[in-house]
Amino acid sequence: MFPSLTRFPGDLLAEFDGLHRQMEQLLGLTGVPSSIRAAGRGAFPALNVGTTEDAVEIYAFAPGLDPAKVDVSVDNGLLTVSGERAEDNVGEKDTVYARERFAGAFRRVVSLPDEADTARVEASYRNGILKIVVPKREASKPKRIEIR
Repeated sequence: MFPSLTRFPGDLLAEFDGLHRQMEQLLGLTGVPSSIRAAGRGAFPALNVGTTEDAVEIYAFAPGLDPAKVDVSVDNGLLTVSGERAEDNVGEKDTVYARERFAGAFRRVVSLPDEADTARVEASYRNGILKIVVPKREASKPKRIEIR
């Protein structure tokens, strides 16, 4: 890398920053998850988890999967998405220089909130996106009380 043009000799904070980056690299801490709920880089399938007034929605980005080989289950407030992605067919005479697409068994687990109604989970797969909708219980939704 090129040294910064704004760095001056004897810049103590820049030295500490460089030391911090070297330690992260040595300890393998680069690419750590951004939060407790986030998975590490390269987890498959990538998930987006969010909530609306009526449901918890999970989107799993998994192009090229056979929906028949994907299993979605709920047990004790944990939603599990698991399955297997087949390897690409490569002939004996073909040479592979890089293989970045994930292949093999996978499993992702999402902790659902208490207000999720796990008896009414719906899942659909379209255009490489697995959409899972977990409705919220009616009792957990806010209700407006009319004053008389």
